[in-house]
Amino acid sequence: MDLLGGVSSTRIPRNKFFEHTRGQNQCTQTQTDSAEETSRRDFSNMAASWSKISPIIPIFVCFLLVSTLVCPAHSSAPSEDRAANRTFRPEEELKKLQVIRSRLRKINKPAVKTIQSPDGDLMDCVVSHLQPAFDHPLLKGQKPLDPPERPNGHNPTGMVEEDFQLWSMSGESCPEGTIPIRRTSEQDMLRAKSVQRFGRKPRRRVRRDSSSNGHEHAVGYVSGDQYYGAKASINVWAPRVANQYEFSLSQMWVISGSFGDDLNTIEAGWQVSPELYGDNYPRFFTYWTTDAYQATGCYNLLCSGFVQTNNRIAIGAAISPTSSYNGGQFDISLLVWKDPKHGNWWLEFGSGVLVGYWPSFLFTHLRDHASMVQFGGEVVNSRPSGFHTSTQMGSGHFAGEGFGKASYFRNLQVVDWDNSLIPLSNLRVLADHTNCYDIQGGINNVWGNYFYYGGPGRSVRCP
Repeated sequence: MDLLGGVSSTRIPRNKFFEHTRGQNQCTQTQTDSAEETSRRDFSNMAASWSKISPIIPIFVCFLLVSTLVCPAHSSAPSEDRAANRTFRPEEELKKLQVIRSRLRKINKPAVKTIQSPDGDLMDCVVSHLQPAFDHPLLKGQKPLDPPERPNGHNPTGMVEEDFQLWSMSGESCPEGTIPIRRTSEQDMLRAKSVQRFGRKPRRRVRRDSSSNGHEHAVGYVSGDQYYGAKASINVWAPRVANQYEFSLSQMWVISGSFGDDLNTIEAGWQVSPELYGDNYPRFFTYWTTDAYQATGCYNLLCSGFVQTNNRIAIGAAISPTSSYNGGQFDISLLVWKDPKHGNWWLEFGSGVLVGYWPSFLFTHLRDHASMVQFGGEVVNSRPSGFHTSTQMGSGHFAGEGFGKASYFRNLQVVDWDNSLIPLSNLRVLADHTNCYDIQGGINNVWGNYFYYGGPGRSVRCP
């Protein structure tokens, strides 16, 4: 593997990937507020007159009104299924929409300002102590904590790339005392397989030594000690994801507990998830669970959990630029560590910019320390048409292609009991299916501990 002369991350022009318009799975509501109000009045008058004829008709009328105001964002097959449901089970659909809107009222908090992102996202600037985390009974009435002491050996500058995310390219920002939150829409929730589990990873029996329920990994990991954090620089790409219900991500896992129902994890990185976001942009994300993804935890700020403290970074927002094959490379640095004073797990992006923290009371095993740290890629393989998925991991190229072609993690470190950043001493690498996605590790004076990983999914090697 040739580490070219400029192994540090280099900037490239904004990736053309982001200049494409959204696919057919996206839609834009073009009705003006006045048109919507007129539509509602017309339907209301019709419903009032028709209700004298049959009590069931108003139900269908209300349903028709809802369906005109909610634009489906699905692949063709799910759209046909939902169309059938609307035709034959309108009461169930109305109940589902009521559940969705109730959930949206909890997720989407009142905004003091809203910023339109070039990719179509709406970023709501929400007062910090009104964010979803403070709906938690143990946080009600509180405010975000002050920054903790950084790990020893870490010398942050506090700087972050101004255009690291697409929404910030508008030149607007959220005021001090607020945080940017990507607004969740009805379309986002309608794409989910389960409204009740929207924002969560699928329940599954988690094992480190094999894939589970179609989840495939290529990871480097350390275990056998007590860990109080981890740090890495992660190469950002825009891998192709084969269908709406698959994803491709690259992240760090801070883990404690067994790989059973008591698994605790803290996770951060980037992901492409058409189901969650409605597009194929790589997005900065966080996740946590305290019971192996069963009933606790969520992505980003979609439940009470992670407390955001930064007004310049939006969790769940698209990352730009991205790396290009045989071209410029772009990576992001992430640090997760346990505050020795209060015990909370903090997340830092870039060179010293604090994003926020996971309160220690969310966890069981992680209230103390982690017993394993993982770095690497994960995809969902739903085996469409009975074959392995063509969803890509990382750059979509195998590890052996090296710098500028394969995806990488570099400068891998962990935080020890003394709150000090130290190099890894026993990094091991593992890929579930090396014919589809593989991994190769190494160490040098420039990148410290590193590895290349990824692959194309279905190919001649991976039938």
